[in-house]
Amino acid sequence: MTDPISSYRRAAQLDSSSRQAAAKAQERSADAAPEGLSKVLAPQTDEVKLSAVAQKATQEPAFDRAKVDAIKTAIQQGQYPLDSRRIAESFMAIEKMISE
Repeated sequence: MTDPISSYRRAAQLDSSSRQAAAKAQERSADAAPEGLSKVLAPQTDEVKLSAVAQKATQEPAFDRAKVDAIKTAIQQGQYPLDSRRIAESFMAIEKMISE
């Protein structure tokens, strides 16, 4: 029976050794190249283009800010109706889910 964790570690060690070998090879090639001939390449960047629907979805808020503000104001002023029985029933349902 094999241990799946050890195979991941082995793959990581192999990857690490290959990175070290690549870094040494790069150092050797940089040392061997005459001055002025070595180029420094800028890192490439990825570009993502969203469709019109995706752009619209990212611009719209996921909730109704006016409704949230109205509820906040009503709570602060003590005018928001609370049904204590409904709240208690919700807590009971949550307790049952947790205990199962």
